[in-house]
Amino acid sequence: MTGFAKFIAAAPWTARIGLVIICGYTVAFLFAPWLAPFGETELVGDAYMPWDDKHILGTDNVGRDMLSRLIYGARNTIGIALVTTALAFVVGVIAGFLAATVGGWLDQAFSRLVDILMAIPGIIFALLLLTIFGSTLWVVILVIATVEGTRVFRLARAVGQSIVVLDYVEAARIRGEGLGWIMLREVLPNAIPPLAAEFGLRFCFVFLFLAGLSFLGLGIQPPTADWGSMVKENATLISYGDITPLLPAGAIALLTVGVNFLVDWFLHKTAGLRDDL
Repeated sequence: MTGFAKFIAAAPWTARIGLVIICGYTVAFLFAPWLAPFGETELVGDAYMPWDDKHILGTDNVGRDMLSRLIYGARNTIGIALVTTALAFVVGVIAGFLAATVGGWLDQAFSRLVDILMAIPGIIFALLLLTIFGSTLWVVILVIATVEGTRVFRLARAVGQSIVVLDYVEAARIRGEGLGWIMLREVLPNAIPPLAAEFGLRFCFVFLFLAGLSFLGLGIQPPTADWGSMVKENATLISYGDITPLLPAGAIALLTVGVNFLVDWFLHKTAGLRDDL
């Protein structure tokens, strides 16, 4: 048995379920054009056609195949959420480590700015900026990254402050190592476990945030397939007892559960706790 197989065999059943879910979404993310029976924006019939052999999940409000839109939605929603989370982490971790390592006025300036931003409810702050600057893709990414980057900053700063006071960091300062060396070679390697776990959790928040904005009409704009906007576009069907609008909502919920299962196990492993599941 390979090392990876042993690693998975030792995982609790929740982690295995989470891994299977993430692998399934990854396949849809990577191979959407080959898995989808129709194009992302292709009109294939009348609006709100029922489920049948040709259109397994029926059609949406303008006659596009729902199954194809769900598959392409995985590529768009997950891809944009990953880019946004990565951007939030790059900015938040760098700012947090700078504040922890340099301290003094820089720490105070960054911390007070983050306090101001976090005092404004995230959804209201995002709606305000999107109303001012528009809902283009990069504006949406930058706005969500700004909101979520404040949370990453707080964690990176707290973790960094607990590391910079340790003896090996003081030894690096005495050797004359620069700020970049201390942050990248001394602080970052010892902060990876909590930051990696936070990345998974933050991805879920970004993913849900993005879907919420799309549902409100300010996220990913049509005709791009997006699970949040798909719920809004087909919500009328709920009045007729059709569960089609619940499919993209279920896709959002399932991925969130899968990521949380895996993150919980990762935190358990890095904390050195026993797995009794």
